[in-house]
Parts: sequence; structure tokens; C-alpha cells
Amino acid sequence: MSEQTANAAKAGWLNRALNAIEIVGNKLPDPAVLFALLMVVVWVVSWALAGVSFNEVDPRTGAAIQVNNLLSADSMTTFMAKMVNTFVTFAPLGVVLVAMLGLGVAEHTGFINAGLRSVLSVTPKMLLTPVLIAVGVASHMAVDAGYVLVIPLGAVIFYAAGRHPLAGIAAAFAGVSGGFSATILPSSLDPLLSGLTQVSARLSSDPAAAELFVSPMNNYYFTTASTFLVVIVGWIITDKFIEPRLKSTVVDGDPADMPKMDDLKPNERKGLRWASFSMLLSIVLLIASALPETSAWRAPAGTVLAEGQSNLLVFAAPLMQSIVSIIFVFFLIPGVVYGYVSGNAKNHRDIIKGMSKAMSGMGYYIVMAFFCAQFIYAFGQSNLGALLAIKGANWLQEMAFPMGFTLIGIVFLSGFVNLLVGSASAKWALIGAIMVPMLMELGVSPDLTQAAYRVGDSSTNIITPLLPYFPLIVVFCQKYVKSTGIGTLIALMLPYSVAMLVLWTAFLLGFWALDIPLGVGASYSYPAVN
Repeated sequence: MSEQTANAAKAGWLNRALNAIEIVGNKLPDPAVLFALLMVVVWVVSWALAGVSFNEVDPRTGAAIQVNNLLSADSMTTFMAKMVNTFVTFAPLGVVLVAMLGLGVAEHTGFINAGLRSVLSVTPKMLLTPVLIAVGVASHMAVDAGYVLVIPLGAVIFYAAGRHPLAGIAAAFAGVSGGFSATILPSSLDPLLSGLTQVSARLSSDPAAAELFVSPMNNYYFTTASTFLVVIVGWIITDKFIEPRLKSTVVDGDPADMPKMDDLKPNERKGLRWASFSMLLSIVLLIASALPETSAWRAPAGTVLAEGQSNLLVFAAPLMQSIVSIIFVFFLIPGVVYGYVSGNAKNHRDIIKGMSKAMSGMGYYIVMAFFCAQFIYAFGQSNLGALLAIKGANWLQEMAFPMGFTLIGIVFLSGFVNLLVGSASAKWALIGAIMVPMLMELGVSPDLTQAAYRVGDSSTNIITPLLPYFPLIVVFCQKYVKSTGIGTLIALMLPYSVAMLVLWTAFLLGFWALDIPLGVGASYSYPAVN
């Protein structure tokens, strides 16, 4: 058998496997109903395990972990009393809806379409994929904005360039979520995780650990280098595997909503110039207002900062808390300017129509978000996710593998727990409190343990329906391929997840084996060897 024939056979086998996953996944109930059914399962399992005594200690409380019975009278009445609040405070809901108001205007008036056509006219098609993935990775600076901004634009860019829009969504999703622990610039995740790592490290029996400081930049060199890995892996997977597999998937969305790649007309060019100027002016005004040390955009006086950390880029800073609002304004203003200058918007009613159209397209997502929010709340209250995470960490400790295998074990354990517990900080609070002190006893630094966790956490983000934004990505896909379901998206993203899990783990082991610095103030061994 020739090498070409062997490769074709291998690709055929992989396609059949992914097709099977897609078919099975799409035979599941509608995502909203699926979340409701899973919530019932959690209720029943929590009732069954509520009376069971477990030896595992919950690091958050110091007591033996206990499953909470969600079918008890107190739990059910609390669930009912908090149902509305659980829904309206569901973090992704407000982020998505507010951002989509501004994006809706920019899309309705034609600003986004004209801007992309202008960029695509001078951008080589072969570079679209890596640039899109890199932008997805960079979007972490804006917290969760990448989910509502970069991913839908990925579909628009690919479709306008004559490529399959679902491939654009997959590439952008791989950058935004799969590359969550890669970074070009430090994000709010860095001090969050390092703070939890420091708390976990101080649980060590070594008296010196009580004064141990973990830098927020302790993984910065590794996560920055990981950006290039994520871009290259995502580029190859998208262009060589995902897009060829999508050739038989028909784009059957509403033609009126599809972007067109026609040459810009004179009125469009004029509108784009003025709209771009208005966006640039908005950015300049924001920067000018944020630079002074007395700026109201900065964190309040007295905010505790890590060494080298800016009071403009911490979560307590109003700037970081206003990212979604800024996106709303930055797309609303040029959208309005473009609409009036190009003649696509005649009056204010056209602007409101753009917002209304964007909200009407979010109807299905809102329904899914309601049931997703209730399920995530119930799962968190049950303590089942915490139980599984602690049992997994304890099992890994008992196995006492050689160091390289232990690091691999942390990566895969983190990836598995990520399928059950959505919050990166919640997972690390559970796993880290066990793994960090344990590995310190073996001479492994908290910095290396945290890096292993980040690899596993990122790699499986893109295949878990429990990711709060997962239903939103399904909605984005359905705009182009109406039959898209959970199975479609999982089958689409599984090659990225597997490739990242394997290659990123090998990348970390390479850093460790070659003793390449992980980050600022970081080490591989404990105590640190200077």
C-alpha cells in the first residue's frame, strides 16, 4: 500500500469516527431539553449519594466532602426561590446580549461586511486561518469578549473569502477557547490562578512554604510560546482536515444574512472611511482617558497589586469590568456613522431595527441559557463535580508515577475535570490544593504544576457542552448550517482538542526537559535552585 493510499485510508477512518460522533450527538435531545434532563439526573444522583460518607477532604472547607441532596425540601425551595436570579445573573447572558446590541447595528448597517471585504481584498487567503486563531488567542485580554466577537466574525470572514463558515467558527473557537491558556499579553487569568497556586503551596508541610510567593507571571514565557503552538496546530487542523471534511456540508442559512464579497461601491468606501475614523477616534479617547495615573479607569487606591502588575489591567479596574460595554460602544458608533454616510440607514428607526434583529436572533440562545444556568447551578450545589475532582487527584497521588508521567496525569486529570466543572478557578481550587503540596514534597515547583493544569484545562474547553458559551457557538453555526447540533460542534472540535492535548503536553515536557524558563520568578524544582 502506498503512503498516499495509507493516508487516505487513515483520513477515511477518522472521518467515519467523527461522523459517528456527530450522528450520535445530534440524536440527543435539543440542547435546552438536554440541560433540563441532566439537571434531573443530578438531582437523583445527589439524593442517592447524600447519605454516603466519603474519606476525601474538601480543600475549601477542610472537612470530609459531602454530596448535598438537591431533592430535600430546603434545597428545592432554595432552587425555586433563586431560579430567576440564577438565570439573569448567568455570566454569559449579559455579556452576549449587550455586545450583540452594538454588533447588531454594525452588521445591519453593513459596516462589518464592508470592513471585512476591504481587509480580505488585500489579505492572502492562506493566512486567514493563522491570523484568525492568533486574534482569538489575543482576545483573552478582553476577558470573554472573544466568544461574542471573534467567533462569529470567523464565520463571516471565511464565508466572504469563499471558504466554509463552520471552518471559520472552528478555527476561531480553537483560538479563543482551546488556546485559553496561551497568551500574547498577560490576562486576568494569570493573577487569578497564581493566587490560588500560592494558597495551595502554603498548605505544604514545609515551614518555608508559609512565605512562598507565586508570581502572576510565573507561566508567562511558556504561555507566550504556547501561542505559536496553538496557532500552528489550529492552522494545520483547520486547513488540512476540518475544511476538507466540511466540503459535503451544505450551507443552507438565509441568503439575505450571508456576507457578500463584491467590490466596494463609492458610497460604501466613503462610509467605511468615516466609520473607521470614528472607531479610531473612540480608541484614542479611551487610551487618553486611561493613561493618567489619576484615571477613573484604574483600580481604586488600596487595591493589592502583584509585583509589576498595572492597576489598569487588574480585574478590580473599571476598565477591565467595562470590556463588554466598550465593545458595545466601539461597534455602535461606527455602525451608526457608516449607516448614515453610506445611506444604508435613513433614520434612528433603522438603528433600532438593527438592535432588534440581533436580539431576535438570540431567542434560541436565551432559551438554552435559561436551562444551562439552572443545570450549572444545580451541579455546583450538589458537590458532585468537586467529589470527582478530589477523587481523581487523590488517585493520581496514590499511583506515585515517575515525574514525567505525573505531569501527564495532571494534564489529563485537568482535561477530564474540565468536562464536568466549567470554572477554571473552581477546578484549580479543588485540584491544586491536593496536587501542588503533594508535588512540592517530590521536589516539583508550584509553577510547573500550575502550567500542567493550564494545558489540560484549555485543551478540552472546546468539546464540553458545560462550557457556558457552548450553546452560543451552536447558535452561530445554525446561522449557516441549520441542522447543526451539539454532536456537530463536538465532532468539529474534537480533532483540535486531541491534537492540543497531546502536542501541548509534549511541549510542556520539552520545556521541562530542556530547562527552558517557565516565566518570571518561576522554577521547575522546589525548593527553587538559583
